[in-house]
Amino acid sequence: MSIELPPSAAPRSSYPQDVLPAAVRRRLLELAGTGSPVAAYLYDGEIAAARARELREALPEWAAVHYAVKANSFPGILAALAPHVDGFEVASLAELALATAAKPAAPGAPAPVVAAGPAKSVPVLTGLVEADVEVINAESPLELHRVSRIAQERGTTARVALRVNPAQIPVTGSLHMGGEPSQFGVPEPEAAEVVRSAQRLPGLDLVGFHIHAASNNLDAETHATYLRWCVEWSAATAAEHGIDLRHIDIGGGIGVNFEGEKPFDTARFGELAAAVTPPAGARVVLEPGRFLVADCGWYAAEVTDVKHSYGQAFAALRGGINHFQLPTSWDIVHNVAVLPVDAWPEGCPRPEAVDGPVTFVGELCTPEDTLLRDVRVERVRAGDLAVFPYAGSYGWEFAMHAFLGHPVAERLML
Repeated sequence: MSIELPPSAAPRSSYPQDVLPAAVRRRLLELAGTGSPVAAYLYDGEIAAARARELREALPEWAAVHYAVKANSFPGILAALAPHVDGFEVASLAELALATAAKPAAPGAPAPVVAAGPAKSVPVLTGLVEADVEVINAESPLELHRVSRIAQERGTTARVALRVNPAQIPVTGSLHMGGEPSQFGVPEPEAAEVVRSAQRLPGLDLVGFHIHAASNNLDAETHATYLRWCVEWSAATAAEHGIDLRHIDIGGGIGVNFEGEKPFDTARFGELAAAVTPPAGARVVLEPGRFLVADCGWYAAEVTDVKHSYGQAFAALRGGINHFQLPTSWDIVHNVAVLPVDAWPEGCPRPEAVDGPVTFVGELCTPEDTLLRDVRVERVRAGDLAVFPYAGSYGWEFAMHAFLGHPVAERLML
């Protein structure tokens, strides 16, 4: 049995503290001065809103941006994004409630929500139908039958799109969700048969297709190629089966540059997307998640102790993978900045590590509770704050909150 640890950061150095915006440093030092150990996410809603505006303004009018709530579901973030996105993408009843609260439906219009997920239960599908969401992205023939029955029982019609797992995809990315065996969607060779079945089912309005084939793509050129492929495949399939094509959902997939990578060129992507011409009346939906929110959040945890063991230094935190599991789960180097805190009880020893590699670990009783390994730090002391930037996506939502029963991290808007 192997232990899952993030890769070694050596020979990298930790971020200088000025990588943290001045307002973030001030707020974290205020929290440190309260006397309670700091373990919190701090979010800046304007950063998320600005990223959403940047993407929305770069895209043609036929495109729609639906933020994927799973990336960061904090109500303050959803409220900040709501005026700048066309809607939200949800995968549970809890996310549906958050989305409809942040962006209620206009009178007489469907809820500005698209729904996804590979194993929607009957209660989830029922809630989506009753909420009259824009589109339910159906993952299987059984799911289509269930939506049909639920809609009939309620005397309504549900708008659905068929999620397709294409045989080949013209896109790169670290997490492939198409072109290979998967629990997501209907394999492309079976799509025609499932479409014909959906067209025979009462209570359904088949409006188009959903193709979410990859994520973490930093190349604007290939992502535009992927968008074009989705539009052309959807248009051809709709024409073949006589579908009134109104919905082409290409999923998310725009990547985030963590360290040393070239950022996604939003303007270039918009320029290339504008050269695509969807069929009249068809809207192309993008579901960005972490692209909108990764850099709007910081995870901060107090260094409760600094220990030296057989020549290695460890900074132990009031937190860990019960708050921030992303570095271990995604096998990434997620760097840290050390924010010095001067206050310290008089007469109490204050252990430290100076000018050498340090491994940042959490408070859980497992060696897998490791956030960052072997990063060179000028100085870290017990009582200082370890602050992880780019923690606005898949941070709090992705963590092991219940393990050992320690308090969960606070979530605060800046």
